[in-house]
Amino acid sequence: MEKNCPSETEGKPIRCKAAICRSPGEPLVIEEVEVAPPEAWEVRIKIICTSLCHSDLTFWKLDMGPVAAFPRIFGHEAVGVVESVGEHVEELREGDTVLPVFQPDCGECRDCKSQKSNDCSKFPIAHYIGMPRDGTSRFKDSNGQPVHHFLFVSSFTEYTVVDVANVVKISSDIPVEKACLLSCGVSTGVGAAWKVAEVEEGSTVAIFGLGAVGLAVAEGARLRGASKIIGVDLNPAKFEIERGIFATSNAGKKFGVTDFVNPAACSGISVSQVIQEMTDGGADYCFECIGLASLMQDAICSSRQGWGRTVILGVEMHGSPLSINPNEILRGKTVTGSIFGGVKAKSDIPFFVKKYLHKELNLDGFITHEIGFQEINKAFDLLLQGKSLRCIIWMDK
Repeated sequence: MEKNCPSETEGKPIRCKAAICRSPGEPLVIEEVEVAPPEAWEVRIKIICTSLCHSDLTFWKLDMGPVAAFPRIFGHEAVGVVESVGEHVEELREGDTVLPVFQPDCGECRDCKSQKSNDCSKFPIAHYIGMPRDGTSRFKDSNGQPVHHFLFVSSFTEYTVVDVANVVKISSDIPVEKACLLSCGVSTGVGAAWKVAEVEEGSTVAIFGLGAVGLAVAEGARLRGASKIIGVDLNPAKFEIERGIFATSNAGKKFGVTDFVNPAACSGISVSQVIQEMTDGGADYCFECIGLASLMQDAICSSRQGWGRTVILGVEMHGSPLSINPNEILRGKTVTGSIFGGVKAKSDIPFFVKKYLHKELNLDGFITHEIGFQEINKAFDLLLQGKSLRCIIWMDK
């Protein structure tokens, strides 16, 4: 990869193309924007490729509340090269291959220094619509009006500005389209199996939701040596699509999925009962990857009494409470949540890159489509229709 960006742009605004959403649920429009130079502790990145995550869809649809801010540049899963850096940025330089990530890793606060979680108390996640340190935007549209950021990244643009706490330097040996996947979804799933649940060899796993995050959990559990990995999907149409993908390409085996359960086909018996029968009393580890309280309850009921552990990865956006029978907790079941799969971006993502380069971690199977930037709305259509896992969006095509 070329290591030098045009030096004449350093310290100056850059005019480039960005896909802007001006109203909730409406198609994105390719417009010219002005991207300000990075301020102190900031990095300006030239995006090479990006991809669409379900979180983008969720916030794209929101039409009320403080986080429903428009116009906005969505996107938070991407890979690029450093164009320039602001004051006090010492760990990165022009030309470095980097991943922008929504979960900060400042390396300075008590949380970042601890191995107990991947929280960052210096920059707590609050779905800010601007930069994390001052809340302002680095984007202006052609009329000079500010355009809001998304999850500290905003990757649906040829150039973006990200805080150094949200940037990870990676090896340039990994193909960029594979590296892109580690910016959010795949790291979330693999990390949940490795770091949060710490799945053991020979254990049983049930995964509720067969999207990219769910399949990444399966991949992580496979690498940890799980003996049975059960995939559950509550959407019959999506289940059939996923099963079709697996049947035609053996992707299920590549990701480690050994069994499938379609709740619609479980007549007269609950999903939890089916899983309990399949695992001789309940799965050792259950993962909820959709964000539905009812599905979280199913996952908890499907875990083994005594030591079953349920990990909540899905973001519940409907305001529904989660009801848990205290007796299940009393008898040894545990429930925990996780943002970004417990991954500490600056140390764990380079580890995942090495796993891929050593041909241990499967990233190739997650990419189902590749399109050019001008076709970005097609990526939304594919994900809304349940036809894609990850669609790579190339900025120069």
